[in-house]
Amino acid sequence: MKFKFHLLFIIFTFLFLFYPGDSYYFHIFAYNRPIFDKPPKKYNLDIKEIPFLKDPNLQPDLSAEGIYMVDLPSFTPIYIKNHQQGFYPASTTKIITALVAYDIYKPDQIITVKRTIADGQIMNLAIGERITVENLLYGLLVYSANDAAFVLADNYGLDKFVRLMNDKAKKLHMGNSRFKNPSGLDDPQQYTTPFDLALAARELMDNKYLSRIVGIKEITIADADYKYFHQLTNVNKLLGEIQGLGGLKTGHTEGAGDNLVSFYKKDGHEYILVILKSQDRFADTREAINWLNGNVDYYSVKYSLATAGT
Repeated sequence: MKFKFHLLFIIFTFLFLFYPGDSYYFHIFAYNRPIFDKPPKKYNLDIKEIPFLKDPNLQPDLSAEGIYMVDLPSFTPIYIKNHQQGFYPASTTKIITALVAYDIYKPDQIITVKRTIADGQIMNLAIGERITVENLLYGLLVYSANDAAFVLADNYGLDKFVRLMNDKAKKLHMGNSRFKNPSGLDDPQQYTTPFDLALAARELMDNKYLSRIVGIKEITIADADYKYFHQLTNVNKLLGEIQGLGGLKTGHTEGAGDNLVSFYKKDGHEYILVILKSQDRFADTREAINWLNGNVDYYSVKYSLATAGT
């Protein structure tokens, strides 16, 4: 008897405690049902097209020891070879040099040349020459001028500038790259990978100002006082030869061999092609593009996501 009494007492106690009665919340739920009966909303997700190989057994015939070919919007790799192995970057280093210079300078800022170098490719800057950062960037990215790289770095402080280069690489998640100079001269402690350079190239192509410069075939620039004129021709001889090739950055040293990072567009699709330690960077890039054009297609993925209305 006592058990039944206690059980009923507990049941009725809970009923009285939680009975909504004529409360505010009871009215919301009882008399505003349409609020809670809204059909779910549909959200159309923008899913990037996914590349695939028509014939996975068909491989490009390339001499390069390091390769990373990637669909740029989805960053899906299309063809890779030793993509995490370290290589000398040579002048592909200047991709990072340009990104750092863009961060710390204004394009119209004038820099006075305080020292010059004679190593490798140079645009023949003169001591005392006053030149804008923009024109130094043309020298850096179009003509691959080592003296332009060092003038940009020296004006900020060479060691501090190189430190910013490594900070930039870290920010871009280039986990297997290290830089010791701004031009790409061979140094045992200066290295990168095909994958890391693809990350750097993506960042540069996302910069409308710098991406415009790397696509220039030829330009003549002057110093701020019109005393010195520099005719700059792009080192990338494929620029203007292959339709859809938008340039990016060449590189060559004895230790690095032939390097070439390219931006390529075809039928609305965009690609980054990284070729390192090649016997012929231009022949390899031509072959890579021909292979890509004939062997890559796309899945189109579209679907809707439904969520409850609120």
